[in-house]
Amino acid sequence: MASTLGLALATGPVVTVPVIAQEGAAAVQDVTLTDVTFPLGGTTVRIPKLVASGTRLSRDDLAAIFRAGSPEPWAARLARLDASSLTAPVLVADYAGPKETRQTTTYREVMARNVRAGKIGELVAAGATLTIGSPDPASKGGGTYGALRITDVDLTALARLAAEAGDGKGPVLPIYGSLQVSDIAFTYERGTTVKIARFDGRDIGARQVPGGWNGALDNIAAPGADPAADPAVKRGALSAGADLLAATAIGGFDLRSLSVSDSSRGTPVLTEIGRIGFASGGPEAGLTLDDLTVSGGATRTHLGKVRLAGTAMAPFIAALRRIAADPDGTPSVSEMRDLAAGLGTLTLTDLVTDLPDDPPPAKRGALETPSQKQADAAARPLVKSRVVETRPDVKAGDPLAVVPPPTNRITLREASLGPVPAGAGAPGSTRLSLTGLSLPASLVAGQPLIGALPAYGYGDLDLDVAADAAWDESARTVTLNEVSVSGRDIGRVKVTGQFGGIGPELFSGSVPAQTMLMFSGSARALDVTVENSGLFERFLAAQAKDLSLKPDELRKEYVTASVLGVPVILGNGPAAKEIGAAMGQFVVNPGKLTLRAKAKEPTGLGFIDIGTARSPGAVLDRLDVEARAN
Repeated sequence: MASTLGLALATGPVVTVPVIAQEGAAAVQDVTLTDVTFPLGGTTVRIPKLVASGTRLSRDDLAAIFRAGSPEPWAARLARLDASSLTAPVLVADYAGPKETRQTTTYREVMARNVRAGKIGELVAAGATLTIGSPDPASKGGGTYGALRITDVDLTALARLAAEAGDGKGPVLPIYGSLQVSDIAFTYERGTTVKIARFDGRDIGARQVPGGWNGALDNIAAPGADPAADPAVKRGALSAGADLLAATAIGGFDLRSLSVSDSSRGTPVLTEIGRIGFASGGPEAGLTLDDLTVSGGATRTHLGKVRLAGTAMAPFIAALRRIAADPDGTPSVSEMRDLAAGLGTLTLTDLVTDLPDDPPPAKRGALETPSQKQADAAARPLVKSRVVETRPDVKAGDPLAVVPPPTNRITLREASLGPVPAGAGAPGSTRLSLTGLSLPASLVAGQPLIGALPAYGYGDLDLDVAADAAWDESARTVTLNEVSVSGRDIGRVKVTGQFGGIGPELFSGSVPAQTMLMFSGSARALDVTVENSGLFERFLAAQAKDLSLKPDELRKEYVTASVLGVPVILGNGPAAKEIGAAMGQFVVNPGKLTLRAKAKEPTGLGFIDIGTARSPGAVLDRLDVEARAN
């Protein structure tokens, strides 16, 4: 989106300077220039009339500041700019971009107030129009934006950032105290329209980078070159991107009422966001999105809030530099993990998704097992999916009334993903939680395990999911603090454990992870807890009906199979008998079943040993096992 936001935040060092050139002054005298034209990087600025009011500069002095081809650096020239105000009825900035792209921005009624030594107290414009000419329909278009106001503009800093090179480690040069733009609207030829009601930014600054900001932006744009085909161009673009990310400083911003409509595909899609906010520090540090809605056809998703907090850009920038160093190769798994390191904690709140009430298509070539047939047959009469029908207020009998089709609704109260950075590109600790996930059981019909639930009379599923794992690089261990799934009127399954032999080489991507894990990994401890909250009784009733037995009769058979059959299958050792006895007790009184296994060897039981064991008993003999019910 080539807008005032882009001018102020991305290409500010290139474009904002000309904005100042268009303003007028009035102090000791008034000076007027006409037909002012000068280049700034790849941008040509044209000011038909520039009035300086309250200035001590002569007409020649003012003309010398903006003279095209002057050998004097822009920073030195702009430092002499001094006036009570600078005004320009019109200012035009033409930018020649890559691949024949041409961008023209026309600002109206531009005024800079309190201009002293190249610094502006307040810069305003009544509005602007933008046109983009390009052979690519995705880039061709235009738009407008309304009132623009910027405070505490440092033109000399902008000029230094644009043209002077630095190492990216110097001090942050403040360039804007605040930036406000309203009523932004852009339309692209391919069928995309973007609208923003208001943007407010504050405390915007940057560091000098190698080649200057103009050079870095040129490397990213790569005029006339294809980064995918030219490794040198790709290296330059990635390195420049890393430089600019590391050099940019923004205190915060607030964007209101963003909408993006895309009609370039078969089904138009509308994305709306009530607010996007960012703060670099304080209690609200991080990125927040409020009231996010995406709708297309009969599908609609709404999120009350999305929040990303605790983000650290340093790992991402470091990974980007490593990828830039070898642009010929495809980024490795480790490098991709490095890019994700430091993302912080992502939280989603109040998710609602409405899906069309259409049955999922059967997988082509899939074989339907007897259990699947039974589940499908049982699901049809028993499942009552929660269906949402949104009908407009229309008069009864109105032949033109359009009634939207019924939809299936999925809701989620909260979801969070919280990685903590660690070495070698793997997160040291990651926790995923889904709280209050509710969906029609019909949507999971046919899926492994959970797909059988519709056959047991479940219409809606209300689930909570949690996964908490930690990797200790020095000890080469992964600890599962918790992996659990629980459901209302279903029950809960929780798994914890510890696994060894997992070092940074597993994340390198040089060898298939599953192969390396099989030969180096080991299981040290594993605990499984099953809690019943109604699923077992439903399962027993459904199976008894299918077998023409009473539930109590089938229960006795299951007790016998658990106490006698399970030990035989598992080798008939002490551990196998303890497991069978606990399972039998659970069948009699289905409450809670706990299985704990710990390797007798300190290094754990190797995955390769488990995979090549001659029988389950050979594995159990190398474990300390505890099993109990209720």
